[in-house]
Amino acid sequence: MLFSSPDFLFAFLPAFLAVYFAAPARLKNLVLMLASLFFYFTTSGQLTVILILSILVNHLVAHRMHKAGPAAGKGWLVLGLVLNLAPLLYYKYARFFLASLQGTAAAAGFDLPVPDLHPILPIGISFFTFQAISYIADVHMRRVAPARSLIDFGMYHACFPQLIAGPIVRYEEIEPQVHRRTHKLDDFYNGAVQFCFGLAKKVILADPAGIVADKAFGIPHDQLTMGSAWLGIAAYTLQIYFDFSGYSDMAIGLGRMLGFPYPENFDQPYRARSITEFWRRWHMTLSRWFRDYVYIPLGGNRAALPRTLLNLALVFFLCGLWHGAAANFVVWGLYHGALLMMERLLRGWTALRVPALLGWAYTMLAVMAGWVLFRADTLGGAFAYLGAMVTPGSLALTPAMGAIVTNDKLVFLALGAAVALIPYQPLFGFTGRRYRFNTGTAALSLALACVAFVMLSVNSFTPFIYFRF
Repeated sequence: MLFSSPDFLFAFLPAFLAVYFAAPARLKNLVLMLASLFFYFTTSGQLTVILILSILVNHLVAHRMHKAGPAAGKGWLVLGLVLNLAPLLYYKYARFFLASLQGTAAAAGFDLPVPDLHPILPIGISFFTFQAISYIADVHMRRVAPARSLIDFGMYHACFPQLIAGPIVRYEEIEPQVHRRTHKLDDFYNGAVQFCFGLAKKVILADPAGIVADKAFGIPHDQLTMGSAWLGIAAYTLQIYFDFSGYSDMAIGLGRMLGFPYPENFDQPYRARSITEFWRRWHMTLSRWFRDYVYIPLGGNRAALPRTLLNLALVFFLCGLWHGAAANFVVWGLYHGALLMMERLLRGWTALRVPALLGWAYTMLAVMAGWVLFRADTLGGAFAYLGAMVTPGSLALTPAMGAIVTNDKLVFLALGAAVALIPYQPLFGFTGRRYRFNTGTAALSLALACVAFVMLSVNSFTPFIYFRF
């Protein structure tokens, strides 16, 4: 059951909202926790036990650590980190690491037998693991006190709007609302509008772009023309943005409807004029997580320049690995780390002032090249696709691409490019994290939701890209 599925939109969500708002204030956290666990169970089945154990372990560790004090609590912190990372390492990375070890041994002339593991990845495990680590780290550093009860923490940790694909919400960001929150019609309106806009991004913009991208990346590399390659990666560039930012908008909107001020996760990243600015606009909660819990503890940019560059490289190696247990994700992370290091060096060595249009063009080309690494099934496939993009040849589409790229697809792609690049939020009275009520904004959000419902009824269902992370 996913946000854009009919089961969620027409069964789970209305039933949950009715029960939640009818429940007394003292029971709302319990209702939300149980509903969240049910929501997760419908997708993950018996793997829900991993989430339940995460709730129990982190609640216990946080309280024992807080009681022990900063010095003695370090042992509890280390234990908490180990217990949080162990399931993630096993389910997501064990097979990758063992295969890499076997390949290295084979290259050295050794036959190293390793177990053939095929664990089923619990959906959203990367997100709720990082959320748990931020929680126990903040408790250890005395930024927050532990949640008062297991129900309070379980509600925060399993809360279904942000459970599966973020944004990564820190406990300190919603601590007041965990213990006591108000429900206002204005907040519900703001949340509903953002939810509708997010649903439209996913269904109206991301899914049609995904059809074009999937077709391009499915063409054998020796048949891929330059025109098909560029159109395919342009479509994927739009798909991944609207797919993920659409989910984030839906999650943030649901949070507001329930009284939680979730942080924004995207700020039109394709308007960035450098890779540095891109990462300030793209998946902002993950960027802040790596900054606060990895980059700064390593010394951040306070150390000498070589150490700062090394810190950047390590952070983006981990960022790539976080996205997936495959060589192409690692290379994608290192690629972005290298671009950030280059930009930092240029700022340090020159007074280079890049014209705005040139900076934007460089950033978009760099990001699109990176998305090839991200989307391709293998690292070799990514390099072959990149080769097709730069090899002079026909700009015509292959017959397979030509059959897919109908006029309606071109309209959706053009509309997606406009929404990605034009600063549209002021048009709807959007300031900060609120929509000023007006009839036009309300009518537009409702109309977009209706169009999305119609498209869902006639098209095949497409899961969110980031659910596999």
